[in-house]
Amino acid sequence: MTIFRSILFGSLILASSIFGQFALSSHAWAQKLNTIELSAGLYKISAEVANTEKARQLGLMHRTYLPSDDGMLFIFENSATHCFWMRNTKIPLAIAFIADDGKIVNILEMKAMTEDNHCPVKPVRFALEMNQGWFAKKGILPGHTISGLPKP
Repeated sequence: MTIFRSILFGSLILASSIFGQFALSSHAWAQKLNTIELSAGLYKISAEVANTEKARQLGLMHRTYLPSDDGMLFIFENSATHCFWMRNTKIPLAIAFIADDGKIVNILEMKAMTEDNHCPVKPVRFALEMNQGWFAKKGILPGHTISGLPKP
């Protein structure tokens, strides 16, 4: 009986470990990408860089928290009207569409878990997602510059 209990106990520990890993990975299904430091006037931003098709598609989906001065910088190969939606994105976000010279073209507020399109008013290569209201609270408007962007 002792051997049976040992095997059962070991199996439970293994199952718990596997389930724990699965639960962690599915809960934090989110990717964690390399970061870049940007600035908007006096404000520093730690932005994860989504510069591949896969990273851009996943974006901030499935996350439940984004620190106040963190965001995600989307970098595209070409300037275009890159539109965004909030499918599977649990955090309400604001998005700034940014021209090659770092000037913000437009800023939109986005509701969590929606599929409405949010598009720039003109072609851009960069988009920066932050917590909803972040740009407004900092007084950052279209025409302001985001510094630290990678050169095209």
